[in-house]
Amino acid sequence: MKKLATAFLLTLTACATTQATPPTRRWQEVATSSDRERLREWRTAFTKALDQARAAGHATDIAREGRLLDPDSGIGGTPIPSGNYRCRTIKLGAKSKGMLDYVAYPAFRCRIEPGRAQRFTKLTGSQRPVGLIYPEDALRQVFLGTMVLGDETQAYQYGRDPDRDIAAWIERIGERRWRMIQPYPHYESTLDVIELIPEQ
Repeated sequence: MKKLATAFLLTLTACATTQATPPTRRWQEVATSSDRERLREWRTAFTKALDQARAAGHATDIAREGRLLDPDSGIGGTPIPSGNYRCRTIKLGAKSKGMLDYVAYPAFRCRIEPGRAQRFTKLTGSQRPVGLIYPEDALRQVFLGTMVLGDETQAYQYGRDPDRDIAAWIERIGERRWRMIQPYPHYESTLDVIELIPEQ
């Protein structure tokens, strides 16, 4: 049984469901200086992104999402459990001219696996974040990972390519509802918010 479990974990690594950040370190020791700065500026990014989206005529869309797009709706109390999730991404605020200020994508599947640090994987789509979840405080956790693109099967190691690195806060916003807040992503938007709802 132990050999089977080891083989399974090796297979997951080969399929880009994790990245090589050692799980025993604190996130502050792992995160790049750029990502630490982005995480510190999360609220500035959130309010700026909302302003951009509202100015582009999406105030009703934002209001419809309720707590998901309220910067102050984190309630803490329970770290995100491991398991399978229905996830949905909303991109707010265009990073450059000609891009959209509000994009809501259909739900996709993602998975959080247990371990000394939990492992998050977006299972489908052309942009697939993968990485580790670290504890922070009673309100939030931190996700540090990389972006797998297109038909790639191997994730970059976090910190190797700054354009692929992802840093986000994870917090609970409801009874069975969490979100991942990614300030100033490298692609497309000012802020990405991923809603995470357990499949069961």
